[in-house]
Amino acid sequence: MPTILLIDDEANIRRMLGALLRSEGFDVTEAANGNAAIFAIDAVDPDAIFLDLMMPPGPDGLATLATLRERGVDAPVIMMSGKAQLSDAVRATQLGAFQFLEKPLSPESALVTLRSALELRRTQVENRTLRAALTVDGELVGSSPALARVRSLVAQVAPTDARVLITGESGTGKELVALAIHRASRRSRRAFIPVNCAAIPRDLVESELFGHEKGAFTGATDRRLGRFSLADHGTIFLDEVGDLHPEAQAKLLRVLESGELQRLGAERGERVDVRALAATNKRLEQAVATGAFREDLYFRLNVFPIELPPLRDRADDVAELVLHFTRRLRPRQPPRFSPEAIDALRRYAWPGNVRELANVVERLLILGGDGPEVGLEAVRQVISADARSVGARAPVADGDELPLAEALDAYERQLIGTAIARADGNVAEAARRLRTDRANLYRRIRRLGL
Repeated sequence: MPTILLIDDEANIRRMLGALLRSEGFDVTEAANGNAAIFAIDAVDPDAIFLDLMMPPGPDGLATLATLRERGVDAPVIMMSGKAQLSDAVRATQLGAFQFLEKPLSPESALVTLRSALELRRTQVENRTLRAALTVDGELVGSSPALARVRSLVAQVAPTDARVLITGESGTGKELVALAIHRASRRSRRAFIPVNCAAIPRDLVESELFGHEKGAFTGATDRRLGRFSLADHGTIFLDEVGDLHPEAQAKLLRVLESGELQRLGAERGERVDVRALAATNKRLEQAVATGAFREDLYFRLNVFPIELPPLRDRADDVAELVLHFTRRLRPRQPPRFSPEAIDALRRYAWPGNVRELANVVERLLILGGDGPEVGLEAVRQVISADARSVGARAPVADGDELPLAEALDAYERQLIGTAIARADGNVAEAARRLRTDRANLYRRIRRLGL
């Protein structure tokens, strides 16, 4: 269960709030003043902190918050006070406080605020994991001209508040680019909130994005802050925005136009200051033409477009990516890849892009055990297995020859596999890209054993 640090000089507050949190299943550590809190931090790694503003005679809540931030504590902090001034709230916000609660605390407001803070904490942890997995010192991996152009665009748009539409095939690193924009912006110290629009059930989209009040619908047992509220003064990343249904598109447009949202069941709206970044592997201009995506929303999102190149168009980056993934997966004694193995990886089509390359490297390291080198034969075996499973053709060594029927089948596998990968597994969309009907494509998939 999450660990909560409770800092307050009043024993009754610690006793009552501590009992409430423990009854909800939280682990609670208490500190009677700011100095005790600093010592407690060395023993626990809290997921969230309740911090009193006034704690005489030692350091007050603002001084304690500043010290915690200087020591690298990034857990969300909920300030508590019965005598807070506006200047105190402003200063606390500048130091990164999550919320200000007035004493006496109501159990409901304390728990709702805490759960929202923990949701933010979970998102921050996911962001750190993503950065560790896909970056080297926070940078995009690769030195090809194609990636250099992407870096240049990121550097130009990041300091602004312009909305960015990031497009590209599945697995090219769209979320990584969104993170790079956020980290180079003036909002970098605030939250980065990713939302996978394709993964939210249709009837829960409004609740996920904008939140709801207790009792707003069956099952709404608590007040919930939506992703836009969590991203206030920060950045929201709308991944796979092309999969939003028309009703959700209309509500998203209203928030982007007005900067105001309304939680389900709320009587009044709430203003938010959020920078919106969006991404999709679909051609939204085609969706606009067919009526599947709102034209006005498309123009709202597509202020500054960035298109990510597929890995096959930046093959020069493959060696750097292989080295990066190898060092991350085997940091102590990373094996080397032979020049022939790297060349084979460069020549592969990579329908799954960087994500597929990461999986292949991990598989090669597992199959190779603790050996010092990964050779060409191991690479050819792994890639050939992938080619049979997704329809992408493995590289063929110079001089290899195939009978005409096998060569044609291999080429057809490559075409179909690439189309399915670009359509993110949607066979109907792949059939449209290949300009054939779905029944014919299914027949070909079965004949080729895909």
